[in-house]
Amino acid sequence: MNLKNISVLTLLSASILASCGSEKTNTMEEIKSQTSDNIVDRFADIQVLRYEIKDFDKLTLNQKKLVYFLSQAGLAGRDIIYDQNNEYNLEIRKCLETIVSNYDGNQNDKDYQNFLTYAKQVWFANGIHHHYGMDKIMPNFSASYFSKLMNESGAKLSSEAQEVIFSKSKDMKRKVKDPNVDMITASANNFYGEGVTQKMVEDFYSKLIDKNDPTPIEYGLNSTLILKDGKLFEDVWKSGGRYGKAIDKMIFWLEKAITVAENPQQAKALEKLVKYYQTGDLKIWDEYNVLWSTATKGDIDYIHGFIEVYGDALGKRASYESMVQINDFEASKQMKVVAENAQWFEDHSPLMPEHKKKNVKGVSYKVIQVANESGESSPSTPIGVNLPNNNWIREQHGSKSVSLGNVIAAYEKASGAGLVKEFAHDEEEIKLAEKYAALAGKLHTALHEVIGHASGQINKGVGQPAETLKNYASTLEEARADLVGLYYIMDPKMVEIGLIPNLEVGKAEYDGYIRNGLLTQLQRLDLGKQVEEEHMQNRQLVSAWVFEKGLKDKVIEKVVKSGKTYYNIKDYSKLRILFGELLREIQRIKSEGDYEAGKKLVETYGVKVDQKVHKEVLNRVKPLNLAPYNGFVNPIFVPVLNEKGEISDIKIENKQTFVEQMLYYGKTYGILNKN
Repeated sequence: MNLKNISVLTLLSASILASCGSEKTNTMEEIKSQTSDNIVDRFADIQVLRYEIKDFDKLTLNQKKLVYFLSQAGLAGRDIIYDQNNEYNLEIRKCLETIVSNYDGNQNDKDYQNFLTYAKQVWFANGIHHHYGMDKIMPNFSASYFSKLMNESGAKLSSEAQEVIFSKSKDMKRKVKDPNVDMITASANNFYGEGVTQKMVEDFYSKLIDKNDPTPIEYGLNSTLILKDGKLFEDVWKSGGRYGKAIDKMIFWLEKAITVAENPQQAKALEKLVKYYQTGDLKIWDEYNVLWSTATKGDIDYIHGFIEVYGDALGKRASYESMVQINDFEASKQMKVVAENAQWFEDHSPLMPEHKKKNVKGVSYKVIQVANESGESSPSTPIGVNLPNNNWIREQHGSKSVSLGNVIAAYEKASGAGLVKEFAHDEEEIKLAEKYAALAGKLHTALHEVIGHASGQINKGVGQPAETLKNYASTLEEARADLVGLYYIMDPKMVEIGLIPNLEVGKAEYDGYIRNGLLTQLQRLDLGKQVEEEHMQNRQLVSAWVFEKGLKDKVIEKVVKSGKTYYNIKDYSKLRILFGELLREIQRIKSEGDYEAGKKLVETYGVKVDQKVHKEVLNRVKPLNLAPYNGFVNPIFVPVLNEKGEISDIKIENKQTFVEQMLYYGKTYGILNKN
C-alpha cells in the first residue's frame, strides 16, 4: 500500500504546504523568493518541488550502475500509466509535447498560457484526468485555438481525442466509485474493454476465485479485461502481449541490473521479476514478491511493477509504478525500533484476539532516499510504502516498509505554517504543531506503513478484501492502517523505546489529523463535490466517526468563532480509546469480509460533505494562496564512459524545469506513443 503525498497535510499537521503570497498571478521568481529554492513550478492547484540525493558519490560504481539501470527500467514503463488511465492519453500527450516544443507564435498571451497550464496538468496527472480528484481536466482555451496551435506546430491528433478533450459529457471521470451505477462503464480508465460491464467482471472472477485457497493470486492484477467474440478475455500485460514493447525495454534494463546486484538474494528477485514480465504469470509474481520481501540486505532497493489498485473502482487492475531507493542509514537506524517491536504492537492492539497475528513475520522498515520514480509514483509521489499487498505473503513471509526521507525533507523545506494558523483552535494547538508536528507526522507514517498494513489477519475461507469488500476495500484498509498509527502514537511505549520525547507529540498528531479530516482536506474538492478518493475518505471517516461517538463525553468540541469553524480536542485519552474501538471494528469487517458493515461506515462517514463548511473552508484557504497538491521532478542520471565505451561513473544532473523534464521524458521514453 502507498501512503500518497496527499497525506502530507496530516504528515506535518497541515503545515507542509507553502504559502506563496496573496495573489495567484505571482510569477515563479516571486513565488521562489517568498518560499524555498526547491520549488520548481507552480500552476493550477499544483506545486512542483525538487528533492536531493545526499552522498551519492559515496556509493560504489556497481551501486551507482544499479541505481541507473533500475531507474531506466522504471522510466521505460512510463507510457503504460498514461494508457491505463485513458485510451486517448498517449496521443494527447504526444500532441501537447509537439506543440510546446515547436510552437513559435506568441507565448505570452492568455490563451497560450492557459494551454501551457493545461499541458502541465496533463503531464502531472499522467493523463487528462486530475491525478487525485479523477475528474477530467477541462481546458481554459477554445477548440479553435487548439487547432491553431496544432496547425502552426505540426502536431497531430485524432478527431476522437480532440472531442474527448473538450467534451463536457464524454470520459468525465477516470474512476467512478458509486455503488448506485455501473462503475466499470461509468469510469473512463482503460482497464476494461468496450462493452464490459461491472456484472460481467464480478461474474467472471467469482467463477475463478477459490475463497479457500490459502495462497491466492491477485486475480486481474496485470491484464485488461476485454470482450472478444462474445467472451471475456484477459489481455495480459507482458512481453509479446499488451504493453510488450515497453515491457521488453523494462526487461532489458532489469537484466543489466542483475549483473550489478548487491547480493545473490537481490539478483534472484530481479531474475524472477524478469521471468514474470516475460510470462505475465501471477503465480510467478507471487514468487517474486516472496523473494523481494525477504531480500532485505544491501543499500539499494526498488519497487517495480503493476502494484496498487486504487485506479480501478473494483480494486483489481493495478497501475504501473516504479521507485528506486537508496538506504538512509542514519535515519533507518533511528527508526528500526518500530519494526523490531512489531509483535509487541500486535499483541497489545485493541483487535479481537482471533484477528491478531500470533507470529508477525519478516517486518522490515527503512528510511530511504528516492533516486527515481515513474508511473503512478511520479510526479505525485507516496511518502511511505508497505509491500507486498498480497495478504498471505505478508502473513507467511513478511513485508517491507519505507519512508521517503528526502521527499519528506523537500516538503519540509518548502513548508509554511499558514494553514495551521488559520484552522487551529487556539495558540496552544499552534505551538504544539510548531514544536512536534513534523516528528509526529513521520512517526505516524512509520506506524501506518510498518505496523498498520502488517497487522491483523483474515479469517480462513473469507477471501481477499478485493472480493469481499469490493470498492470499499482500499478506503477501509487505509483507515485501518491510519488507526493503528493513531492508537499507538499516544502509547507510553513510544516514549519507552525512544521514538518520541513525550506524549505531546501524539497530541500534535491528533490535533492535525482531526483538523485535516474534518476541515482542511476539503480544499482539494470543488464546491458541491463529495469525497471519492480513498485516502480522503479514510481520513474523513475516521475523524467524523470519533467526533460523533465522542459527542456524549465531549471528547471533541466543535467551535464556531466569528463565523469560522474549529475542532478542539478536549480529552486526548478518550479519543485514543475511540480510535481503538474503530480500529477493532474495521479489522473485524476485513477479517470477516463484512461488506454491508464496511459500506455503511464509508458511506455514512467518509463520503458526504457539509456544503456550508466546505464553502467556508474554501473561502478561508483562498487568501493563503496554497497549492493543495505537490509533486516532484526527478534527478537525471548520466553515465560517464571511458575510452572503451564502458561506464566508469554515473553523474547526477538535477536542474531540469518541470516542462524540460516532461519533454525530455516524452522524447527519451515515448515507447508506446501512437503518433
